[in-house]
Amino acid sequence: MPSPTPPTAADAMLAPELQVSDHTSIDRALDVLRGSHTEFVLIRDDTGRCAGIVTSDQRVAHGAKPWYAESTRDRDVAHDHSPFTCPAMPAADVAADMRERSLAALPGVDDDGFALGIVTAARLQTVLAASAGGRAERP
Repeated sequence: MPSPTPPTAADAMLAPELQVSDHTSIDRALDVLRGSHTEFVLIRDDTGRCAGIVTSDQRVAHGAKPWYAESTRDRDVAHDHSPFTCPAMPAADVAADMRERSLAALPGVDDDGFALGIVTAARLQTVLAASAGGRAERP
């Protein structure tokens, strides 16, 4: 009997619910986060390609500085600019990369750089635990 295929980033990827332009001011992106009750907003560049991610943690950090948020663009504060993950990357490698870079979320992109989804540390933990037969691996 062949061994099961290890999980990939695609197995842990969540659909990107929200995307905003990298020209959008951070206060507008934070308004989108507040209004949507999501944890992440993907940032896209002028060509529609993924340029980073803004997290709810950044909302807290920048929400206390309205003068800063009004004039700052998403591209200047995006949580992560790259490298992003691709769907075929092994989930264990994505988890190790996220741990090393202290990331809670990482955009997943196709070969052309367009966003396919978001991989979160919590979702990776679930996928890796399920593939290990219930033994939890910490992403």
